[in-house]
Amino acid sequence: MPKIRVRKLDKDIPKAAKALCDEMLQSLEKGQRPSLQAIKCSLDNSIYKASKGYFTPGDKKVTTELNVSSVQKLSRTIFLLDIMLNNLKMGIVNTKRELYYIAKGASKNEPNLKPLNIQEQSETDSVISYITDLLEVYREELNCHAGDKGGQTFSKNLIVTETLVDGSKAVMDLSTMGTVAFQPPNKPHVFKLKAKKKKLDFCLVIESEGTANTLVTNGFTKRNNCIVVGAGGVPTNGVRGWCKTIQDQLKIPIYFYGDLDAYTIQNIYRTLKAGSAASLIRNADFSAPDVKFLGVLPHDIKKYNLDCYPVSEKNSSDARALKKAKDALERDPFFSDKKNKKLADVLRWLIKQKIRCEQQAIFAVDPKDPLMSEKIILDKIKRKDFI
Repeated sequence: MPKIRVRKLDKDIPKAAKALCDEMLQSLEKGQRPSLQAIKCSLDNSIYKASKGYFTPGDKKVTTELNVSSVQKLSRTIFLLDIMLNNLKMGIVNTKRELYYIAKGASKNEPNLKPLNIQEQSETDSVISYITDLLEVYREELNCHAGDKGGQTFSKNLIVTETLVDGSKAVMDLSTMGTVAFQPPNKPHVFKLKAKKKKLDFCLVIESEGTANTLVTNGFTKRNNCIVVGAGGVPTNGVRGWCKTIQDQLKIPIYFYGDLDAYTIQNIYRTLKAGSAASLIRNADFSAPDVKFLGVLPHDIKKYNLDCYPVSEKNSSDARALKKAKDALERDPFFSDKKNKKLADVLRWLIKQKIRCEQQAIFAVDPKDPLMSEKIILDKIKRKDFI
């Protein structure tokens, strides 16, 4: 079992970056090959403990030593690190796309930087990720902010206070926004949440933004003292950080409602709940371990006579999903943990039955009752019919 690494908070990034560069320079001066070590962000270096509820990194490192094949990577690393440190110094913020063009423009126009040969954004994206793994910091701590949002959010009883860059406050009362969604940027640390009146009863995270909008437009948040969040498929860092903020600040139950298929359980729900292997240093602040899987569950199919679709291994997409599900049961520490046995059992059931059921199937239960989907969701919450 690898040793759990604990991320250091409030790191002096310029100091850590200087130390890293000084070490490389000293190696060169001694006629040695400099090398860099970064956290290995992969499943085989992921530790899952139910007491934490999210993936943490082990002690495995990836070493990159200066040689013919790595000289461009290391040069780009120092080049982009310099740009990002300058942004920190000046208080400037850029997206990854903008940093790509900054790097591309410099490598194109400055003769001494031409060997960097920046052509595609994927080249700078990979270096930015490498830098964050090297320094064990979030991309946002280097003033590189993603454009993703924290999920379409609706409530008649939620006040959100945002701390702006200049220290001033912006207060948003979601009850005044009608059916217009509040969608926070990917900066969960700048928000303070409180109930407008009495304590909120629950938060419902819907996999489909469209279905979340339907429920809200039909009055779900008017009739229920709750928050509804439209996740929009695989949760971005913004969605994960926002759900974490709701969980930690409001201390209310959070339920996830989505499709019954291997992809949803493995890629969407698990990522929302426990994070991912690709972003090991982020999971502590960008996952919501308390979220429960409300549905669709296997027994819901018979109970509500829900329509399903066959999954065939002859279909390349279905075959990949089934293979990944089997691999997850064998290799993913999340599904191996006894606390998540019921979820693992659902994956096994899906592999055996080879069917999938979409979240929208509940709208067929009683087409004459436009509120039947709401009644089913509320009944499941009341009966604690979730995992």
